[in-house]
Amino acid sequence: MVTTLKIDFVSDISCPWCVIGLKSLEQALARLDGVASAELHFQPFELNPRMAAEGQDIGEHLAEKYGATPEQGAQTREMIRARGAELGFRFDMDARSRIYNTFDAHRLLHWAELQGRQRALKMALFEAYFTKGESPGDHAVLARVAGEAGLDAAAAAEVLASGAYAGEVREREQFYQQQGIHSVPAIVINDRHLISGGQPPDVFEQALRQIAAAAT
Repeated sequence: MVTTLKIDFVSDISCPWCVIGLKSLEQALARLDGVASAELHFQPFELNPRMAAEGQDIGEHLAEKYGATPEQGAQTREMIRARGAELGFRFDMDARSRIYNTFDAHRLLHWAELQGRQRALKMALFEAYFTKGESPGDHAVLARVAGEAGLDAAAAAEVLASGAYAGEVREREQFYQQQGIHSVPAIVINDRHLISGGQPPDVFEQALRQIAAAAT
């Protein structure tokens, strides 16, 4: 008997560890074929909710926010690049030079969930930002990427221009913050179990097996 797990993946478009966490989670779920399946929902979290529309240089941002030196930043980027490569995702660290506001991307993801294309849009947005260095705050980029993910690009542009789903996104952000989630990725399973960070597939697999077994 296959156990269906409800998984809320709380994350931000501008978070590289969220890419790693998602790819690891998906590999773990593939190993659980016949044991457990996932009902996956992407929930919004903004690492930089007050980021200006034009964004900020990454090196400058990391130094201000975390006190990271250029050497530390380079080491972290290489670690992220290597982890991504292991999981089949290409981080182009030379293409991505700025951090951007991601609120509109989260509004579009909320809309995409209603269209049944949320996961496809999520991955397309990750690739646009981390592989191609495009801005997830640019409406033209967002609408085009939505089209590439199988959504109606013109309808996506209308959603972005209208400000639709802003209230719903804020409500979800506040809900997870009130649940004590202040860093991402945060993976909430069956509204009860929390796995934090870009864990390796083995860690996700073990946890999911235990949760699935307890749910049967």
